[in-house]
Amino acid sequence: MLSRVSIRNILGFLVVLGVVCSALVFGQQPQRAQGQAAAGGGGEAARTSAAPPVFKVEWVPAPGQKGQVPIVQENVADPNLELKQYGPAAKQMLTSGTAGSETTPFSIFSGECAGPFAITFKQKNNYIDLTGLGKMRWMIKTSGFHVFRPVVKLADGTLLVGDHAEASVPLFVQSEFSFTGVRWIKLDPNRAVTLGTNNGPSNEIWVNNPDLSKVDEVGFADLMPSSGHGTGGYVHLARLEVYGKAVPREATTSSR
Repeated sequence: MLSRVSIRNILGFLVVLGVVCSALVFGQQPQRAQGQAAAGGGGEAARTSAAPPVFKVEWVPAPGQKGQVPIVQENVADPNLELKQYGPAAKQMLTSGTAGSETTPFSIFSGECAGPFAITFKQKNNYIDLTGLGKMRWMIKTSGFHVFRPVVKLADGTLLVGDHAEASVPLFVQSEFSFTGVRWIKLDPNRAVTLGTNNGPSNEIWVNNPDLSKVDEVGFADLMPSSGHGTGGYVHLARLEVYGKAVPREATTSSR
């Protein structure tokens, strides 16, 4: 058995050890805080480093529209955005929901789209620089195995679809993603199907290092036929926001 003297010595050692450990922990906390501030980890620093908004797509009923009808340019709330549609099925995209509703907002619905399609938006006065902190935020829902994918049209007219995919979203949910790290495949603007590159191995389809510093259009694609009304298979878009840097079209034209 331990003597009283031994027990007293052990307890004294444990007290001293606890004091030393506490001093080390408290001494490191200011350094961590300083490191986070220097790295932009603080809330204020993170906000100032975010990419600014370039445009927001919201939907409104067009004059004279009643019920679910094919979408038209007048359904885009922002008059400075041009609606672009690729693939025959894009013309089958319908309006849906109720203006002003939070649970079933006025939106667009792909249930009647009989094939793949892409829908993009073009800002009349600007290209968009999506490099660096460029990102997309959207409010979406899906059914079946249908998937939302980002689409960009480059200044040279090349249409690309990205490998970022969001699926299995049974209720409207808002999410966002960065364009950094997205891999891209060419998209046929007439049929809305993916294309090879013709300049690599037979199974190589990725477009290497596309120039996202001057993007003409931004939007989304669904590469599957839909199943009709109901819960079989579709995509449903309530809102889409793009963040990046506006590049005036006049400036790029005059510099040529």
